[in-house]
Amino acid sequence: MTKPSERPSSGRNVHELVAEVDTGGRNPKGAISKNILFFVPLAWTLFQLWQASPLPYLVNFLVLNSSEARAIHLAFAMFLAFAAFPTFKSSPRSYIPFQDWGLALIAAASSAYMYLFYEQLSTRPGDPTQLDLVVAVVGLVLLLEATRRALGPPLMVVAAVFILYTFGGPFMPDVIAHKGASLTKGMTHYWLTTEGVFGVALGVSTDMVFMFVLFGSLLESAGAGNYFIRTAFAGLGHMRGGPAKAAVVSSAMTGLVSGSSIANVVTTGTFTIPLMKKVGFTPEKAGAVEVASSTNGQLTPPVMGAAAFLMVEYVGISYIEVIKHAFLPAIVSYIALVYIVHLEACKLGLQGMERRVKRTILQSLFTFVSTILLLIIIGGATYYGLGWIKTVFGEATFWIAIGLLLVAYLLLIKIACLVPELEVVKEITELPPLRETAQAGFYFLLPIVVLMWCLTVERLSPSLSAFWATVLLMFIVLTQRPLKRWLRRSNDESFTFQRGWLDLVSGMVAGARNMIGIGVATATAGIVVGTVTLTGIGLVMTAFVQFISGGNLLLILLFTAVISLLLGMGLPTTANYIVVSTLMAPVIVNLAAQNGLILPLIAVHLFVFYFGILADDTPPVGLAAFAAAGISGGDPIRTGIQGFMYDIRTAILPFIFIYNTEILMISIGTPLHFTVVVLGTVVAMLSFAAATQGYFLTRNRVWETVCLLLVAFTLLRPGFFWDRWFPELDYKPASELLSVVEEMPPGKHLRLVVKGTKMDGTEVTRAVMVAIGNEPTAQDRLRAIGLNVMASGDKVRIGMVSFGSAAEKALIKYGDEIVSVPVENKRPDKQWMFVPAFVLLALIWYAQRRRVRRQIQPVVA
Repeated sequence: MTKPSERPSSGRNVHELVAEVDTGGRNPKGAISKNILFFVPLAWTLFQLWQASPLPYLVNFLVLNSSEARAIHLAFAMFLAFAAFPTFKSSPRSYIPFQDWGLALIAAASSAYMYLFYEQLSTRPGDPTQLDLVVAVVGLVLLLEATRRALGPPLMVVAAVFILYTFGGPFMPDVIAHKGASLTKGMTHYWLTTEGVFGVALGVSTDMVFMFVLFGSLLESAGAGNYFIRTAFAGLGHMRGGPAKAAVVSSAMTGLVSGSSIANVVTTGTFTIPLMKKVGFTPEKAGAVEVASSTNGQLTPPVMGAAAFLMVEYVGISYIEVIKHAFLPAIVSYIALVYIVHLEACKLGLQGMERRVKRTILQSLFTFVSTILLLIIIGGATYYGLGWIKTVFGEATFWIAIGLLLVAYLLLIKIACLVPELEVVKEITELPPLRETAQAGFYFLLPIVVLMWCLTVERLSPSLSAFWATVLLMFIVLTQRPLKRWLRRSNDESFTFQRGWLDLVSGMVAGARNMIGIGVATATAGIVVGTVTLTGIGLVMTAFVQFISGGNLLLILLFTAVISLLLGMGLPTTANYIVVSTLMAPVIVNLAAQNGLILPLIAVHLFVFYFGILADDTPPVGLAAFAAAGISGGDPIRTGIQGFMYDIRTAILPFIFIYNTEILMISIGTPLHFTVVVLGTVVAMLSFAAATQGYFLTRNRVWETVCLLLVAFTLLRPGFFWDRWFPELDYKPASELLSVVEEMPPGKHLRLVVKGTKMDGTEVTRAVMVAIGNEPTAQDRLRAIGLNVMASGDKVRIGMVSFGSAAEKALIKYGDEIVSVPVENKRPDKQWMFVPAFVLLALIWYAQRRRVRRQIQPVVA
């Protein structure tokens, strides 16, 4: 991520900023250079498609293991980083200098070394030759330089500091000192194994992220981006502040598959920002709405700025679980942003765009209900229909599903041909008709349906799911134009197979160029991960954070949030998440356990991720704000500050779901429970938005703002008050452990408060939790989770802990003393706190309603 040295003042500068950040600022004129920057990304895309497909295993050709694939992936990224990104801002952009060709080739060779000499390296683990060490040193130095070019100095500096820490351990201050590492040990760890550069992060970039970035690029190439924007405007443009609401929705739709908030700003902001200014928004507010919308796109599944796939590896849960946990906070955040835009429009007295044909409320309601019903019917038919086919036809289901998809595609293309083709314009001057606009691109939803089907029903890997969805999307890009030409009996020369082929190839090239920064960032972030595993700095961080926070969990969370924001100002989303989650996530979990709070790891990782994302609109560096200001003509700092004010609702969510994990869909029991949680969360975020904007039905009085904040807090954290009247847990003595385990239903979690001794001899008490099975006796259940307990008088200690067991993973150790056994109390549901919250909200509504009526009466008279 580059630090902008000047404020973008034109559309041209905005697109240059995006090129510098995402695809490379170099645009050579020479035929050789231009062709290399075209064919190398194309070759990278073809390699990734081959790697993701089942073809290597079917034909038994070019079957690569994970390490070999990562080496080739990084080789492409490193080559393109030196070829596509100039050395400095003053360096030539119209050609590639000779020295950059040399650096690109050396960097690619160093990266591919693990693939080229994989057999030899596997025979001498930990015993590198002189050539191995030279390649590792050169590769590491060039990786840092590639990172500086593609992402700016911050990530390079962070990685360099960690390398310095590895080799300079004995010279560090006592609190963080370690014995250090030799050049051989360090270079082996960083470059010649999968512990450093070629570790998990680069593996996720290779196996999953590339396919989803390519999927998003091809969607844009097919015209889906324009379709999403125009559909959002058609549906929302007539409302108060309609263009701003359309900006939020269109950014949400494009952000679903986008890995860059800056590219999202430019893609949708080109349309939305001028229209927001036209209906009355100031340049700064228009830009801020787009920034907040585009930044939130990276919080929304299924891609989440590539972090979703990293969470799969780091947290150890399935991709579907990550989507489930991240979905509600992201959607609620977007709903609240639409409401904030509505409140801004009300405060400014704004109106929406004028419709071509006036529609009654009943007509609008009928259209909305019909659309929802149609989506439910299509979803039900897809899920249950294909499920039935799979039961009856077994292995033939694959071919039948392809046939049904083809029929559905042809039918939707035919429906699209009944209305005019969507225009691709720089500015939307009048409100598009909703029915015709939506009808023109229903077929763009088919690849998304295939993606979600493969993920949720077939339970394929994210990479293979994205591959099949991308194959369908490639087919659509190739065939949509000639099919429309044939069905419309048109002679339009732009609707040819050749044009579709050009769209496909350009989308594939753009997808690869969008991956340069991510590929380099994940490799460089591997240096940080490698340093943690090599030096043990993670334990030092735990002690350090505990010292400065005094063991207070809220202070730890605030400290982590600030670190994430500061790093996120200079690091791209993916790298920031890797760095902070590696350093801070274990610290938060451990210190929370010492405070008696058992935190799911996914909650902590999402906490870190959210604050890393928010850095994109945080002054003074927030590049998304600079991009938006370049379009709006507003001040970038004020745009960033206003965008962050809009995003305060997003900033409080991570703190809330740390203490109330139901928002992450954890421990949700019945459908009624689910409905109550969703309703409470949505109303809470709307109340919070009304409080921060100082406007509900009319401008708030101070007491109304305070009450709205109280309503929001109560709905988001009902246990804060409820636990004081009805404690959640009853702490049984350790001597009752067996009777508690005996009575627990299978699948429930056993909580233990254990006391142990740290390496330095100090005692630490912490809470742990493990799931109980359905074994017949209490002793069998304990053995199944890997525990053997010993009673000595009143004390109960941990005996043997089985290797690889659930108990070992919960960090229960031999000799730990069980202090108590917390058991859930039978108590009324904490959601009863919603009743007084809703009553208070109703009173505020009533008070403001009366005030609005009094303001209107004199005007009527």
